[in-house]
Amino acid sequence: MEALLIAFSKWLASTELSHTIQTTTWIIPTVQTVHILCVAIVFSSAVLVDLRIFRLFERDEPLREVMRRFIPPIWLVLFVLLATGSLLIIGEPRRSLVNTAFYLKMTLLLIAIVITAVLQRTVLSSPAFFEGRQGAGRALAALSVLVWCGILFAGRWIAYTQAG
Repeated sequence: MEALLIAFSKWLASTELSHTIQTTTWIIPTVQTVHILCVAIVFSSAVLVDLRIFRLFERDEPLREVMRRFIPPIWLVLFVLLATGSLLIIGEPRRSLVNTAFYLKMTLLLIAIVITAVLQRTVLSSPAFFEGRQGAGRALAALSVLVWCGILFAGRWIAYTQAG
């Protein structure tokens, strides 16, 4: 599998789009900046919802209203992250595609998406669901925070765990 990924990375790096991204000095820093700002938006939105579940934020506001305010930006910004992440991969394919930290980040991202969708669906369909099940809500919120933090760490490790 690694040989296939290396071959694909070499092919992708030889494409015109990859060459343009690699040689235009402002593209990678700009795309990385947008990517990092979007990560901040998603992370802070998710953590604010989790803090509300823990009753450490917006205690007087119903969880449903907090979710209605902070969850929609997550879904929107995930599409921007997909676009910027794709451009970064195209520009430097070997940096990500042959890197276990990248796959850890993607796995954690899938888990975070599932957790966020479960929280959203549960609260919006049954607003009082976590009122009687505070332990379950807090466990899910704690898992959410850990997974989002893991995504941040894995994303940074990509730069330091490149394949040889």
